[in-house]
Amino acid sequence: MNEKKGFGYFMGKRKTVEKTTNVKPSKKLDGFPAGFAAGLRDCFFWKAFIDGEKEKVFYSENIKEVTGYSGDEVSHFPGRGAAILFEDDIHRVKRIMSEFSADASLNFITLTYRIVKKNKRIAWIKESISVERDEKGLVKLYNGFVSDVSDIKNEELRQVKILEGLQSLNASKDKFISVLSHDLRAPFTSILGFSEILMNEPNLSHSERLEYLSYINDSSQNQLQLINYLLDWSRLQTGRIKIEPQRLHAQGVVFNCVSSLTGNAIRKNIDIKVTVDDNIYVQADERLLSQVITNLLSNAIKFSPEGKSIEIFTDLFNIDMIEFVVKDKGKGISEDNKAKLFKFEKMFSTEGTKGEKGTGLGLSLVKEIIEKHNGEVWFYTEKDKGSEFHFTVPRSKDSILLVDNNASDRTKLEEVINEKFTRFEIICAQNGYEAIEKFFDKLPSLVITVYDMPLMNGVQFINMIRLEDKNQKIPVVAVIPGGDKNIEKEFRDIGINIILKKPLDLDILADKLGGLLENM
Repeated sequence: MNEKKGFGYFMGKRKTVEKTTNVKPSKKLDGFPAGFAAGLRDCFFWKAFIDGEKEKVFYSENIKEVTGYSGDEVSHFPGRGAAILFEDDIHRVKRIMSEFSADASLNFITLTYRIVKKNKRIAWIKESISVERDEKGLVKLYNGFVSDVSDIKNEELRQVKILEGLQSLNASKDKFISVLSHDLRAPFTSILGFSEILMNEPNLSHSERLEYLSYINDSSQNQLQLINYLLDWSRLQTGRIKIEPQRLHAQGVVFNCVSSLTGNAIRKNIDIKVTVDDNIYVQADERLLSQVITNLLSNAIKFSPEGKSIEIFTDLFNIDMIEFVVKDKGKGISEDNKAKLFKFEKMFSTEGTKGEKGTGLGLSLVKEIIEKHNGEVWFYTEKDKGSEFHFTVPRSKDSILLVDNNASDRTKLEEVINEKFTRFEIICAQNGYEAIEKFFDKLPSLVITVYDMPLMNGVQFINMIRLEDKNQKIPVVAVIPGGDKNIEKEFRDIGINIILKKPLDLDILADKLGGLLENM
């Protein structure tokens, strides 16, 4: 019975090989025209002549371009080409070739499989093999053509993966629409039911009317929140919400969110403890970050029993990210519901400890917003013991805005900062108008400005930026002409206490900056 072959007659046990050569482009070999191999790239051909126990195997020299090995090297491998087959494909290829060689009715086959090239990279191979058989049906001649189809195959696999993802997304969308349709319709049962009672029952007491109106109001509020979440999610998905990251004071953002929920917390006698360092700044979209924090705090209040406390704190996650944590001592999350969190297609809603309703979409929107900021969100929870939700957002790199229209002086200041305060990025501006634009684009950690500038002097520039930095959190160093008491007074009147005079002593500048920056 004829031995199984494949990939340049690689598959079978080794017989006595009478001669193995690399075919040169200048030669003519049994039906292949001279120069045939030279005109092809990323492919080669081979022939194997079988005569009993003897065989002749020929490879075109392009085999080296495809495999990295010469024909002589391949000929001396145990099992020939089987030695470089990718492990997961060996069994399949050998089985197919064995069946092909044994079936006298077959004279042509095409295989696709992977090999491990000499440089250890994996390549996809397509091999077409035709055979001539003797009167007994045994193979006496193999003709093979081998080509590297890695680019095509990898693109095909990529498209298959995309298609599978789209199919999964479409299935999730159908399920999501089904659940959403129910949730959009449900509140109207309450709204319509109680409104009909109010319209048709003239003898209702004042307290009953107020109770029914409160039901209508609660259902309407819940419905409005659901629609707002859907709109925001849709805009994020389609890119219609433009994320506009800026340098934000983390403590200020958190306190604003806590303030908006004070009423909810008071009604349940819940204390919200904030531990956020005053020196932490993040690079995020303020509205979206506030939405994330507010949602997590609102959930913590909702699922906490009366009289409990909630914590929100921050810490440095790594050199690039800040971690926020919202921790409660509430109901916790059941095992069944853990897997549903953060997924729109599996949205669910549970009542709070005082019957508070929810949309089931809030955490999904939180995840979407955080991922748009290149952060992560995760949680820990234990039934009846509470939950804590963690998320990360980019840390705002510390920077110094340097405003000076004198290039020579500006360069000297840059050199001092680069030498002494390496973690600070320097942002330069040549005049007040340019500085204002850069200030609002990315709030700096510190501003150094001279007084004399074209169009807008240093005092006017500081007054403009104070419109944004109303609490004067960002320190300012003013550099003024020596001996001018009036200019010094102007700066002191607007709250600038660090004033350096020209000619500037760079050592004094370094000391002053060190005192300002050491706690940042």
